[in-house]
Amino acid sequence: MIARVRAGEPEAYAELVRAHTGIALRAAAALGAGADAEDVVQQAFVKAYCALGRFKEGSAFKPWLLSIVANETRNTVRTAARQRTLAGREAAFAEAEPLIPESADPAVATLESERRTALLTALDKLSEEHRLVVTYRYLLEMDEPETAQALGWPRGTVKSRLNRALRKLGRLLPDFQPREGGDER
Repeated sequence: MIARVRAGEPEAYAELVRAHTGIALRAAAALGAGADAEDVVQQAFVKAYCALGRFKEGSAFKPWLLSIVANETRNTVRTAARQRTLAGREAAFAEAEPLIPESADPAVATLESERRTALLTALDKLSEEHRLVVTYRYLLEMDEPETAQALGWPRGTVKSRLNRALRKLGRLLPDFQPREGGDER
């Protein structure tokens, strides 16, 4: 696909954008872009297109794009209001999630909402590196190699930081039980 883009085929990049917009929006929202998530993602796709010359042949596009989304999100958050409230991030994250069907049990929906709020509160208490690794591995459902590529860290660093982050989450969330080894799934 990248070769087609580099060859000047505009529809090829449009296909990449369509294929990765959803996860890019979830990443931006999960990393704190809030209402600016769409702007962040649009800017990330523009920067990715401009940087395609530096893209390594044979690499996966998704982790590379998400590292750009993470950087754009970080820049947007820093230049915008320095402090977003947890409620604002929760609202933006909830918008990126699929709507609960009307047939869903309200008690289950309420429990899921409470769990999400507790998780976001706990994530907010982690250091940035721990929040990033948990977000990529679990909220964005990336595997370990993709997470390592997206964050620009060695796989061993991803494993150790994930392990430490899960232990901290275990202390912050009474119902949370981290698995051993850092290769959870």
